Amino acid sequence: MLFFLVSCLSFLLLSQSFLKPHPTSKIESRIWAFLPWISFEVFHRFSVLMGRKRKVFISVSQAFPSIKRFLSARFENLNQVDKEEKDEISLLDLPDLVLDCILEKLSPADLCSMAGVCSYLREKCTSDHLWEKHIKQKWGRVIGESAYKEWQCQQIASKMAPKFLHSTPKRSKFRLFSGPLEFLKHKPELKETRKSSSLPANSVMSCYLALESGKFWFPAQVFNRENGNVGFMLSCYDAQLSYDSITDNFVARYPGQGRSMIEEGIEWDRIRAPSVDTPANVVHISDCLHELKPDDHIEIQWRKNKEFPYGWWYGVVGHQDSCNANQFNCQCHINDTVILEFKQFNPESRWRKAMISRKDHREEGNEVDGFYGGIRKLYKEEEIGKWKHLWPNRTLE
Repeated sequence: MLFFLVSCLSFLLLSQSFLKPHPTSKIESRIWAFLPWISFEVFHRFSVLMGRKRKVFISVSQAFPSIKRFLSARFENLNQVDKEEKDEISLLDLPDLVLDCILEKLSPADLCSMAGVCSYLREKCTSDHLWEKHIKQKWGRVIGESAYKEWQCQQIASKMAPKFLHSTPKRSKFRLFSGPLEFLKHKPELKETRKSSSLPANSVMSCYLALESGKFWFPAQVFNRENGNVGFMLSCYDAQLSYDSITDNFVARYPGQGRSMIEEGIEWDRIRAPSVDTPANVVHISDCLHELKPDDHIEIQWRKNKEFPYGWWYGVVGHQDSCNANQFNCQCHINDTVILEFKQFNPESRWRKAMISRKDHREEGNEVDGFYGGIRKLYKEEEIGKWKHLWPNRTLE
């Protein structure tokens, strides 16, 4: 009862204050001073109650436009939030097929970001089938089966090595990533919260990130080594390469006598995946000798001496000296000797021609002219076109 009397008294005092002709600014200031003690919903109901009980009063919402606007915005926001909460659909509510289609459209950086959202999306975004597509699109031209095998061997060796061998110097040129989100240099706010996440060592995603970071030195072949040195024109040598994402090119280490030679600034168009699985210091077993005929395009192994690894050199099959090069009378394709021509050299050069045995070819040569190894016949126009694209601007001596 006491509470009811106090409430009635407060109501009467407040109503009288509305009836007195106060300046609008003072009345509004009193209302605003009173607002913090009640909720907006109660204040709205109070104004409606006043309009119903006393018709001589002007509605508060009509008398004070600023309050009306404030309250309208307040209730509109509340209604909007309720509506959004009802209409909101989570990404996790989508069927698996739809979600997979969305993830397939994401870039590698976006997949890394999505992998940090929750454990379910992490499992989805790190799956091999998504990253195999990205590996093929960007790296398919420069890495082959040998690169994947070497990656797996490195992961096995890394697991077996002592922990202190995994530490990285502070000033190392190539940084090791502790998780997929650390790969996103443009999203530092995510690094601190989720950088401790790890990936399966042999996953395709971890291989992709290792390639991008430059951590993984992979086997490949480089055209025209030593930045177009005349002595290596139209050749292709095995090397270990590391990617530099800042310059979008590569660093190569060539094996040789003593210390390995390093070349920097190698562009994408000078790199290809190894053409065969034969190691660089082993003679390739030729399986095309019986079918070689004039004008066939070939690659042949050559090395300066037996201490050096082989490189692959481009040439074509030529005609015998006794042949008039008439296609109807030519018998060169059944001759036991095959003539190889390297037309990047002038006709007087000792490097212009070489002869090999069609029946029992192994390694042929000497310390002066070098040693010729196995032969590959080129069937694809893409491979032939690549060599023609690299053709020197002038004839070599």
